[in-house]
This record gives sequence, structure tokens and C-alpha cells, in this order.
Amino acid sequence: MFDVLIVGLGAAGYSAAIYTARYKLKTCLVGMEEGGLGITAAEVGNWPGDIEIKGPELMEKFKKHALSFPDLTHKVARVEKIEKTDGGFRATLGDGQSVEAKAVILATGSSKRHLKVPGEKEFAGKGVSYCATCDAFFFRGKTVAVIGGGDAAVEGAAIVAQVAKKVYLIHRRNEFRAEPYWVERVKARDNVTLVLERSVKEIHGDVKVTGITLDKPFEGQEKLALDGVFVEIGSLPSSELAKGMGAELDAAGFITVRENMGTTVPGVFAAGDVTNGSNNFAQFVTGAGEGAVAANSVFAFLQGDGEGMGAMEGGD
Repeated sequence: MFDVLIVGLGAAGYSAAIYTARYKLKTCLVGMEEGGLGITAAEVGNWPGDIEIKGPELMEKFKKHALSFPDLTHKVARVEKIEKTDGGFRATLGDGQSVEAKAVILATGSSKRHLKVPGEKEFAGKGVSYCATCDAFFFRGKTVAVIGGGDAAVEGAAIVAQVAKKVYLIHRRNEFRAEPYWVERVKARDNVTLVLERSVKEIHGDVKVTGITLDKPFEGQEKLALDGVFVEIGSLPSSELAKGMGAELDAAGFITVRENMGTTVPGVFAAGDVTNGSNNFAQFVTGAGEGAVAANSVFAFLQGDGEGMGAMEGGD
């Protein structure tokens, strides 16, 4: 029986594990992908203490710190379901094994949104990618499109433009939601063409992607000839486990949390991109912060302090 089960191997999960381990709580940290979506960030310029660091490098630091505690149990596995038991909770893993804990922190993050247009599914991995940072290298000297208007899309376009011959940055609105820093970098690239107020209707190809059809003509053409398509239109909360446990979700599917990261299920806390906390501001720093708060609340909860409200103060 563990004191706490933490589900998720991203910024929130690793941070929570660092704190629970420091509280001397018997901790089991489980997740499918080490680093989560954090490993898809090419450049991180807003992590305090590092003027610039790569996402994979930052996540490796998180992991190394968390695993530096010898008593922490670390598993790379899928959690299929979590059930309430008399003594706490039981998680069933993908290999059939189970883990029991007195409390749970869900730091399950999010997954990439899909366009849901004809051809997208057929050419996934055959020219359609959901990580510009990860796959840019494979399109050296090629013509590609990046779809989206947020940080991931605009940053992705800037990264891909370093190796691609030509990049179309396609956004359904007239203005980008991304940080001005990335917008300025993209606009400064001679090989990036902005295609605004347009959406993708279909992705074409034979063995691999050959082009797309837009909902409105661009420079007199509805079709663009391409070698690849990067879909960067945001993400969806991975809140299936929380839903299965009966935790309240908001209208968008994010786990509803209080200030202490507690959910509507006693003993279950949540942190990071999967919650509606931190004003839905999905950043490394907010994920790490929520993970720390959740861990502090679990400590208080296990000490009998209600649902973790009024946890101890002091220390760092």
C-alpha cells in the first residue's frame, strides 16, 4: 500500500513526486510517456532560472530530480482504471498488475487535437504529424503546412522553417493567439507564408501526403501542393481516469479542482494541464506549481486535515 499514487510523467507529475518524496510519503509514480508533451517543446524561454532550454532537456532534469529519491517507485505503464477501495484506491495497469494507494494525484496532461478532415487519419505518420518540433528534420528541403494559431503552431512553424524549403502557416482567424515573440520570429522568415482566415477541408496523398484543399482560395488556388502537414491546433485534457472515478469535469472536459488541487472525490487530487486550475494557463511553471500544491495537500490529507485545506506552511 502506497501513501500516494501519482499518474503522469510530465511537469506536474514529476514535481508532485519530488514534493511527496520530500514529505517522506511512500510514492508510486506511473505514466505512459516520460516527459509528456513537455518533450515536444523545442525551446523553453520562460522557465525561471534557465534563459533558454530545450523541452526534452528540461523534462530530463525533472525526471532525474524525482528519481533521485531512492524510496520512490517509478513505473512506465498505462493506468487502465482506478477504483475506490476500503483503504483508499486501486489502480489497474495495462499489464494486469495493480497498485494500491491511500490517495491519488492525477497529472495525466493532455493529448493533441485532430482536424477531423478526410485524409488526416489515412496519412497520419505518412506526412501528417502532430509535433513540428519532433518531426521537422524529416522535411528538410520540403514544402509543408503548419495548421494553428497558438504558441505550438507558431513556434512549430519557426522551427520547421529552419529546415524546410517553404512553410505555409494556416490559421482560421485573422490574428494569432501566440506570444508576440514567436509571431515576430515567424514573420521574419522569408520562407514562411501566412495563410489567414482559411481552414483545411481535406488532406490529399497517395503513398504519402501530396497536398491539401482549403475552404477558401488562397492566391487564386484552393489546393496547395505539400510534402507534409503539421497539425498544431491545441490539445484535449486526458481526463478519462477522473471521469471514471466520478470526479467533476467542466464543460470542456478539464478536471474541476479547488485551490488545493482537490477534486470532488475525497482523496483524489489533480494537477497540470488536465485541470481547470491556473486560469487554464498550460505552462511548465503552472504545471510544476500545481503539482507542488497537490503534493502538499495530499500530505495534509493523510495527516487527517480534511481534504488537504490548511496544509502546513513554511519550508521550501
